[in-house]
Amino acid sequence: MTISRCAWAADGEPAMMAYHDREWGVPHHNDRALFELLTLEGAQAGLSWRTILTRRDEYRRAYHGFDIGRIAKMTDAALEKLLASSGIIRNRLKVYSVRDNARTALDVIAEHGSLDAYLWSFVDGRPLVNRWLESKQVPAKTDLSDRLSKTLAKRGFRFVGSTICYAFMQATGMVNDHLVSCFRHEESGHAEH
Repeated sequence: MTISRCAWAADGEPAMMAYHDREWGVPHHNDRALFELLTLEGAQAGLSWRTILTRRDEYRRAYHGFDIGRIAKMTDAALEKLLASSGIIRNRLKVYSVRDNARTALDVIAEHGSLDAYLWSFVDGRPLVNRWLESKQVPAKTDLSDRLSKTLAKRGFRFVGSTICYAFMQATGMVNDHLVSCFRHEESGHAEH
């Protein structure tokens, strides 16, 4: 029996298929996981997701398993050391933005109780379920991602353009953009904690 997947994950590449099948579009409510995906989507800017996915373990090592508090305390020297690493994307602005975003995330957590509560408030705590028939129908950004982007940027987050925010919303299950024909479309309502 052939399994029907979203086109971007149907090329047979094992890491992409595993990410699609087990994680993409599953509601994430863990602050660390949300911060990781926000970081990785920002790192992807101008690159392919495959490029970032193959470096995910290196990102986890470089940024202390995405422990927001530890990242917020990283020194300039520690960040400069990361820029010498071949395991992550060596873009100075992107590398430094992770620490800046961690500090901003701590402010959000102090104000709202969790990053989860704050981010999911943009969708009233429930995934927005789309019913796309073809990949070309899936938008790169929406009015909602525009609003999320502007709000995050105003708070001080960096690398949070509207397209990045929409990809983040898809990845974290805030938006279910699995095609209707994809076997994951109906299954993606289960939350990951």
